[in-house]
Amino acid sequence: MTKLVRPFAALRPTASSAAEVVAPPYDVVSTEEARALAQGRPRSFLHISRPEIDLPEGSSPYSDEAYAQGARNLERLVAERVLVREDKPTYYIYRMVTHGHAQTGVAFVGSVRAYEQNLIRRHELTRPDKENDRVRNIATLNAQTGPVLLAYRASDALREVLSVATNAAPLFSVTGPNDVVHTVWDTTPATDATLQAGLDALDALYIADGHHRSAAAARVAVSKPSQSARPGSLMWT
Repeated sequence: MTKLVRPFAALRPTASSAAEVVAPPYDVVSTEEARALAQGRPRSFLHISRPEIDLPEGSSPYSDEAYAQGARNLERLVAERVLVREDKPTYYIYRMVTHGHAQTGVAFVGSVRAYEQNLIRRHELTRPDKENDRVRNIATLNAQTGPVLLAYRASDALREVLSVATNAAPLFSVTGPNDVVHTVWDTTPATDATLQAGLDALDALYIADGHHRSAAAARVAVSKPSQSARPGSLMWT
């Protein structure tokens, strides 16, 4: 049976740098908005997700130089130990709280095979230009920097393990733009096993947001079957 997901060794912010790194998704801000949000914040993730902000005004976000600038910015944050790579795969619990409303989920990598078999299901068509942009972004950075939001059918087992896991001390909890509080926990091997069992019991996952990122990640994975993606990637073959 095709597995839907597995844990991964993330490239993530340190607790001391998370507040400086946190940024809105690349596709909800314009270049001008991203430039303003990143002003005076050299560690903002917008320097990776919207790298044209570091080029002269009027530069195209789809130019070769923009993708190359994003790769340089990612390498810089890794070299400065702002972003650190985990030494072993794990699941992560991620909670966002906005004006008192909390959403809690699990961060993982999804299977390209499951995606191709429609076990990771989509409900939108994709635009070739937007899909190609994400392909170039992932291929140039050798990383998937745009998480995909997925939904699954209600599961008492997963609800219980998330409740227990979030009682532990988090890796970090910071307030980002628009006063959204972001909290991330890593998990123990025992919790990983319980999560894996609960996720394996699901019949499907449903893409709520991120159809272009998903399609692009699958294309890159298939085009480089022998190359391991940098931790933080969305899918594996």
